[in-house]
Amino acid sequence: MSVADFAFYVFAVSVLTGGLMTVVSKNPVHSVLWLIMAFLSSAGLFVLLGAEFVAMLLIIVYVGAVAVLFLFVVMMLDVDFAELKGEMVKYMPIGLLIGVILLMQLAMAVGTWQFSDQALGLRAAVAPDPGQVHNTAALGRLIYDDYILLFQLAGLILLVAMIGAIVLTLRHRPNIKRQNVIAQMHRDPAKALELKDVKPGQGL
Repeated sequence: MSVADFAFYVFAVSVLTGGLMTVVSKNPVHSVLWLIMAFLSSAGLFVLLGAEFVAMLLIIVYVGAVAVLFLFVVMMLDVDFAELKGEMVKYMPIGLLIGVILLMQLAMAVGTWQFSDQALGLRAAVAPDPGQVHNTAALGRLIYDDYILLFQLAGLILLVAMIGAIVLTLRHRPNIKRQNVIAQMHRDPAKALELKDVKPGQGL
């Protein structure tokens, strides 16, 4: 067994273990940490495939931004996990039914899967020869030349989702203290401060 084969099996087992523990772990912080391990292992698999650019994107975007954001949100929010578990138990039968249906569909798809004789040729026709063009240049040419419209539409969908999330969180609900920047900038120091003459031994 070569070093590349050994690294492949190590990264593959790490991805499967991280994905499984992400779902199984009861502590959300532990789930996020397992998810980070799965992302890092996936990046290792991309490096073995020769896609270093995609591997670095996976580490920078998903590990450095998304997973860390999840970690901070989970750790900073005061979430009542007992209440969440109680709500989850109510929907457990529906979730199990959906899971069984998905497993049956996967079993039917794998059972009827047939490899075409033209599959290797069609895969090779998508991307140029790696010996002639670097994978980063080939990926950029594929995204920004052949699929530029779909790429821009995907960006617009993400933009709409981001604006929708911001609008939903900006609802002005009562009994919630919010920062008023304009009022802070225009306040009068003479009215904001009040001097008290405290006599010795009496306090405020």
